[in-house]
Amino acid sequence: MFLISVYSSEGDKQTDMTDNELMAQVVSGGKRAMKSLVEKYKKRAFYIALGMVGNKDEAYDISQDAFIRVFKSAEKFNQEQRFFPWFYSIITNLCRDCLLRRRTKESREVDIDDNEYLLVADSNPEAQVIRDEEAKNVRSALMKLDFEDREIIMLKHFKDHSYDEIAHLLKIPKGTVMSRLYYARKKLAKELAYYE
Repeated sequence: MFLISVYSSEGDKQTDMTDNELMAQVVSGGKRAMKSLVEKYKKRAFYIALGMVGNKDEAYDISQDAFIRVFKSAEKFNQEQRFFPWFYSIITNLCRDCLLRRRTKESREVDIDDNEYLLVADSNPEAQVIRDEEAKNVRSALMKLDFEDREIIMLKHFKDHSYDEIAHLLKIPKGTVMSRLYYARKKLAKELAYYE
């Protein structure tokens, strides 16, 4: 369960507050402020993790752990920075840890059944089957890429972030984003060629 299930719904909406203002309240014990952050970012956290690790259960655990870390590390949050890049780094670190643990275990099939963020519903059943198969191929190919390549492709093509936003999230220059993306796309195309 997300942290939100721990908090009682006291009906106090804090949607007009900035993330940094909410974090300041979390530091002083504001459970409703934490609830607001969870509500705002829980889906985004899940889908970022899903894109990185390719498994729904692990992505769910990672997104929960990320909110727990936000809560426990609230006092360390620098109010001079924006919340989401800090939160994003927590998620990606948890994803890296998850993938490292996975490598130490026996290899297993990646859960590629969740195509909802890759597909648009199609009223033509035959076309939908083809799209489903293509989506599975893309997911399989993505999971064969290094973490950094997968991350930059997910941010640009599945989360639709601008080059500037990606540069800010990854703390790298915009030119490096463009270069990394170029080479990551080439690697993805090479992996996809095996499915043709």
